[in-house]
Order: sequence, then C-alpha cells, then structure tokens
Amino acid sequence: MADEYPHLFQPLTLRHKTLRNRIVFGAHTANMAEQGLPGARHLGYYLERAKGGAAMIVVEPVPVHATTVLTRGNFRHADDVLVPAFRPITEACKSEGAVMIQQLYHVGAHGDFDNSYRPAWSPSGMPSYHDADGSHAMSEAEIEEIIEGFAEAARRAQEAGFDGVEIFAAYNALIEQFWLPWSNRRDDRWGGSFENRMRFSTELLSRIRDRVGNDFIIGLAVSVDASVEVAMHIESLAKIVAWHDERRLMDYVTCGTGSYFNFGELIPTFQYPDKLGAPLAEALKRVVGHARVQAESHIRTPESANYTVASGQADMISIVRGQIADPHLANKTRAGRAEDVRGCISCNQMCWGRRSRDYWISCLINPSAGREFEWGGDRFTRTAAARQVLVVGGGPAGLEAARVAAERGHRVILAEAGPYLGGAFRLAGMQPRRSQIIELIDWYDRQLAKLGVEVRLNCLLDADEVSAIGVDAIVLATGSQPTGTGFQRQRPAADRLEGVERSNVWSIEDVMSRTARLGKRVLLLDDTGDWRGGGTAWHLAERGHEVVIVTAQPMIGYWIQRTAGDGTLRARLAQLGASWHTESVLTAWHGNGATLRSLLDGRESRIDADALVLATTNVSDASLAEELADSGLELHVVGDAVAARLAVHAIYEGRVVGMQL
Repeated sequence: MADEYPHLFQPLTLRHKTLRNRIVFGAHTANMAEQGLPGARHLGYYLERAKGGAAMIVVEPVPVHATTVLTRGNFRHADDVLVPAFRPITEACKSEGAVMIQQLYHVGAHGDFDNSYRPAWSPSGMPSYHDADGSHAMSEAEIEEIIEGFAEAARRAQEAGFDGVEIFAAYNALIEQFWLPWSNRRDDRWGGSFENRMRFSTELLSRIRDRVGNDFIIGLAVSVDASVEVAMHIESLAKIVAWHDERRLMDYVTCGTGSYFNFGELIPTFQYPDKLGAPLAEALKRVVGHARVQAESHIRTPESANYTVASGQADMISIVRGQIADPHLANKTRAGRAEDVRGCISCNQMCWGRRSRDYWISCLINPSAGREFEWGGDRFTRTAAARQVLVVGGGPAGLEAARVAAERGHRVILAEAGPYLGGAFRLAGMQPRRSQIIELIDWYDRQLAKLGVEVRLNCLLDADEVSAIGVDAIVLATGSQPTGTGFQRQRPAADRLEGVERSNVWSIEDVMSRTARLGKRVLLLDDTGDWRGGGTAWHLAERGHEVVIVTAQPMIGYWIQRTAGDGTLRARLAQLGASWHTESVLTAWHGNGATLRSLLDGRESRIDADALVLATTNVSDASLAEELADSGLELHVVGDAVAARLAVHAIYEGRVVGMQL
C-alpha cells in the first residue's frame, strides 16, 4: 500500500493546485501531432497516464515561434486554433485528477531548418549543435518578438485549460544560451554582466505572469552538463536558479542532465547509473526558498523516487520513460503492487529511438504506448469464450502472447525448451549493465504465475507432441538461431565466409551463454551494428579479452545512434582496450586469424586472433511451424520465428496475437 512509500504519496501544493502525489509525467516530445494539432493519439496517450495516477502531466513542448519548429510532429506555433484542439485533452486528464501543464520552448541556435524553413535565432549567432548550420544573432526587436511569443503561448495554454506552463531553459536551448557567457557575447543590455544575462528570462517570466495572472503555475526546466567546460555546471545553475527564486519568477524548477553538447545524458540509457539527476535537484533545493524542486533523469522506479523525496533531494519526481513503459506505475505502487510495475529497461529504442527518426514515440516493452486510442491502453477486454492456448517458446514474443491471452481470460500453457524463460533476450540481459532485461523477464514470470499460466520448462516439443496436447489455438514463438555462415551485407555474393567451418568460430549466443572457448585475442565480426555485437564486445573486453571489432559500417554501434547510446559504448570499449576496423569486411578466416579488406580502397591485411565471434543476423527457427502447417490446427507464428529481428518486434507481435485470440 501507499504506506510502503509514504513520502511519494504525500500531497503537494503548487501555487493554486494540490498534487495528489509526487509522481510527474514530465515533458518529452511525443511527436504525435497531425498537421500541427493534437488528436486522438495524443488524447489516448496522456489520458492513460492520468488514469494511471500521475499527479501532474507536462504535455510536450509547443514552439513559441516559427524559428524553433524542431520536428514534423510539433504543435503549431502562434495559432489560436490550438486552444480548442487541446481542450479535450486537458478536460479529460483533469477529470482523472491530474494537474495539466504545457511546456513552451525555443531552442535558439540549435534549430532544424528541414522542419522550420527558418534560420535559427540565438543571442550571438553561435553555431548549431543540431547540425552544421550557423545561427542568426537576434536584434532587440527580435528578442522582444520571442518574449511576446512565450507570453502569447502561455495565454493560449491557459485558455486551453492547462493549469500552468513549463518554460524550457534546459539543454543549452535559447534561455540557457542567454545565461551562459560562451553563447551570450552581446554588449548591449541583454549580455555582459550576470544581471544582463538574466534579463531575457526575467522579462520573459514576468511577462507570462502578467499575461496569465496569479492562479497559474509557471515552471522552469533546466539541466546540467558537467562534461563540457562551456556548458552549464551546477554551481552556475544554482546561482541562476537562486536569482529567479528570489524574484519569485517560477513556482517550480525541474533539473535534468546533458545538453546539445553531450546528447548521451539527455535521456540516459542503461549505461548510466540510476538517479542521475537527484544530486542536481538536491543542490538546487539548497538555494531556493519559494520554488518547489523536481528531480528527473534516470529515476526509474518507485523505490528510487520515494528515496529521492524522503532524503530531501527533491519535492517531486519526473518519471517519463517509466510511465511510458507502465502508465499505471503510480496507482500500482499506491495499491501495494509495486512488484507489478513493468520497469523501463532504459533502452531508448522506441521512445527516443523513434523520436530521433522523427516518428511518434512508442515503447519496446509496452507497444500500447502511442496506440492507446486504438488498443485501449495496456488493459484488456475479457473474452466471451475462453479457449485453451498453447504458446511454444518463452522468449519475449511468447511471454507477451501468453500474458495477454491469460489477461483476456484464456487458459494458457507456455512451453519453453530451455531451463529458463527469456530465450535470447535473457542472454542480452547478461551483457554489461543490461540487468534491467532480466528484471523484465522476472516481471513476466510473476505475471504469468498470478494469471495462472502453466509454465513448462525444459519442454522441447515436436509436432506430434504439440498436436497431442489438444488445445484450441497454438502460438509458435520458437525464435531464431545463428546461421554460422559469416554472411556480411557488404559481401552479398558470398553466402559464406571462407574458412568459417574452421575451429574457434563462435556465435554471440555461444559467448553470452558461456559455451564458447575463447583465447586471449578475439576478433568480433559485427554485421548488425546494434547491441548484439556492441554489447558482446563490451562483455568480452570486461572479461579481459583483447577485442578487435570489424564492421562494414562507418562506426561502431551504427544502429545504436538512434538511442544516443553509441558514443558511450565506444568510449567504454576504448577504455577497456578494444580496437576496431570500420568500413571493412572479412574475406577469410584462417583458424588463427582473418583477412581484412577495406571497403574504401580494397586493400587487404591480416588480423591475428585466437577466435572469431560472429555478430550477424540470425535465421528463423521455423521448423515446427513447417511441420504443423498442414495439421489443420489454428496456428499463429510470431517474433523471430517469422523473421529474425529485435525484441521490440517480438513483443509487439506477441501483444497483437494475444489480443486477437
């Protein structure tokens, strides 16, 4: 019950509103707008979190000016049509008990011409860290135009039913660019002295208060980036926040991590420690006397959130990815069911990963995210006619299919050939810092037990045995297997790597299951550019192997770029002594080394190695599906058994078939 988390479920007064608990669904770009307007997808997405118990919801940022449109899913700027478009969302979420805030932003120099078709405006015309563009140094008239843009956006938010606005000053966006001497090199009243550099935000926040009156919350979003000398450090930020607090310019301040200089910490992956932002919030708590302080950045779990409040580090906690993964995190925790919260695995694959490609966001472990208006959220309608269902395979596709089918009232048997649930997904969870995957598999285990699913481990079934069980429907989630061929995409005419049949050739599954017998120097062929290769290389390097990676792609972790985790991976590999050859392929394995060919100039060289590890695309294990194809049984094939892919595809397809049965 809530008694287990007494600090997390205390109410909190924020100006004219009382929050029902300390859990906030913080601002992030869901990127779901259509023609610049919120619609059914937005309504379903935010309403599900309001129903789930979030005390306050900060709806994604609205650009305040044409020069800062950043994504194709952004809302319209400077347009009163937003007022009636947002009202259904604010009214629905407030009726569920959530306080509704709208974030407003201008990113300054870091604009996106591809979406805005405008030059980026900034204090001093400094270069963009979003792309290779320069920016336009604003005139005083243009500064006034932006301030008025913020004030008018706040007015629209109030008329649309929002309880307040959050002003985006984080990540080296426009407001922070005015604050920092590096980006503010003006010699007029908007730059130079500390007081002058504070003038823009002071005028902006004051104008908003004048425009909206007293019964309206004003928040300020800030961040710290200690990794870059010229970026915002906590000492400078504390002084800035204290300045604004003394003048009572904001009602709360929320502090994150990272910046456009160091994108990896903006939305920290599993590579970063938990509670990354808590010490920063604590530092700001020490300098404010009026504003409430919110902690954010990798505070994933109710336990961490409760501790952060209980220890006095923060008044509120922004849990974004955690409530994307489980919209009912707050209510489950309040009801004493924290063990039922489906924990975010900090992978970034479908939240930031989709946003980075300018799509609307979703979630690897909760495919309902972004589809609530179609699927009704992660809540399932009970079937009118319960059936007996057999799920073959206990990887992510099978686990999700079994769970959803059982949630809907079907009687489910889950047969897994191995001794543990999880399949190859469990092996991924054995890579460095990826134990959150194991936690997710354990969550499935608990859910299946509560739902009465009969789990049979060490149960390898053939076609006759499947038929003999006698069920109404069969879900085949038999996964995939390594090909062992060494096929490389940049050598499409070579079906097999020459010499791949020689000794000391292993798959990443062999490595992570600890069946591989490797020498000191390991050559890893990475043809996928994702965590299959990168995480296995990290694992090997941590265990003392001398790792050499070969990839045809221009960098290690090429497909991890979408999650902003690639740079941190390369840094860790370099620290561990790993080396790599990019834009290269292997043409032969000799048993004690390989021939390397550059894709740039065709030159060949030899790499000595004790073992070769293949991180290549698997092939579907479809043998059981083929054997049962003419059986007359109702068959559904999902996940890697259809095509070898990632866990996101498997969980999505498991969810879909579970809802269809």
